Amino acid sequence: MKLNYFFIFFPVLFVNVVTAQQRKLIDPLATKETKALFKNLYKLSEKHTLFGHQHATEYGHGWFGDADRSDVKSVVNSHPAVIGIDLSELSGQPKAQVDKAKAHLKKNVIDTYNRGGVTTVAWHFSNPVSEGGFYWKDSVSLPAVKYIIPGGQGHGKYVEILNDIADWAKSLKAADGNLVPVIFRPYHEFDGDWFWWGKSHCTTDEFKSLWKFTVSYLRDTAGVHNFIYAFSPDNLFNTEQQYLERFPGNEWVDMLGMDNYGDMGRDGKYNLDAAIKKLRIVSAYAQKNGKLAAFTETGLESLKNPNWWNDVLLKVMKSDKIRMSYVLVWRNDAKSATHFYAPYPGHPSVSDFQKFYEDPYTLFEKDLKDIYK
Repeated sequence: MKLNYFFIFFPVLFVNVVTAQQRKLIDPLATKETKALFKNLYKLSEKHTLFGHQHATEYGHGWFGDADRSDVKSVVNSHPAVIGIDLSELSGQPKAQVDKAKAHLKKNVIDTYNRGGVTTVAWHFSNPVSEGGFYWKDSVSLPAVKYIIPGGQGHGKYVEILNDIADWAKSLKAADGNLVPVIFRPYHEFDGDWFWWGKSHCTTDEFKSLWKFTVSYLRDTAGVHNFIYAFSPDNLFNTEQQYLERFPGNEWVDMLGMDNYGDMGRDGKYNLDAAIKKLRIVSAYAQKNGKLAAFTETGLESLKNPNWWNDVLLKVMKSDKIRMSYVLVWRNDAKSATHFYAPYPGHPSVSDFQKFYEDPYTLFEKDLKDIYK
C-alpha cells in the first residue's frame, strides 16, 4: 500500500516543485520581504482573495485625514487587506509639494505595513511634455510616450521623475529596519484612449519600450528592489492574444491584472459572463507562467445595487478557474455625495458587505498573518 501511495502522489509533487521553481520575481535582487509577499500572495490565492480599496486610509465619505480610519473599518472593524495609493503628485509639482507628497505617502505605506497590510501603487502620471494632466485632451495633449522613451526629446526629464520615484521607494524603511514592499502598477488601462499613454497615442513598440525602460531603470540603474511590477489593461479584450498585445514579456512583469467596471454594473449594464471569461484569461496566463494575478480595479459607483458584493463581485471572483491574489474597488471621495465604491456606516449595502466580509474566501487586513515572512 505504501508503494502505491508513493506512485499516485509523486507526479503531483513533481509538478508542484517545478511550478514553484518557475515562480520568481523579475528582480533577482528583490528584498527578502518582497519575495515573501510575492510567495504568500500566490499561496493565499489558491483559496482566498484579498480585498482592497483605493485611498482607503487617506480619506473617505465625508472625512479626510483621520488617523487609523477607513470607511471599510467603520463597517466591519478591519481595514482592507490591500490599500491603494497613487504617485500622481510626484511629478509636475513644485519641489516642496513633491517632497510633502513623498512624506505623506511614505507614512501611509509604512503604517499599512506595520498593521500587516499590503500597498498597491497606481500612477496617474500628468503628461510630462504638455498640458492636459493624465487624461488625453485633444486640444492640448501631446503623445508623450514617444517623447520620453530612450531617444525622445523628453527622455532626460523622465529620468528625473523616475529618480524621484526611486528615492521614495528606497525611503520606505519601517521600524523593523526593512524596506516595505509595494505592488507598483504604472500605465494602467493602456488599451483605452482616455490616458496619454493609451492605445491611440503610442504604438505597440513605443509602449513596450516605455515599460521596459521604466522597469530596467528603477530596478537596474536606480537600485529599487522592493517593487512587484503589475501590468493591468482595461477590459477591452476577449482573447489571450488580445490581452497580450502590448505585453512586454514575462521577464518584465510580476503580476497580471485587469481593470473592469464596464462588465460589473456601470451604467446599469451587467455582463458577468464576460467578466468571468476575461478574468479566466488573466488567471490562466498567470498560472502557466508563474505570475501573480489580480483584479486590479473594479467597483460600482454609488453602490446602487445593495447586493452587489455577493450577487456580483463574489459570484465572479469565486467562479471556477479564477485565481486572483486581490480585488480592489475604487475610492470613496471625501466631498462627493455619489463618488464612492465601498460602503460607509448607514449605506444600504452595509449588510451585504458584512456578509462579503464574513465569507472565508475574502481576506481583510485582520486576516493576514506574517505576509512578509
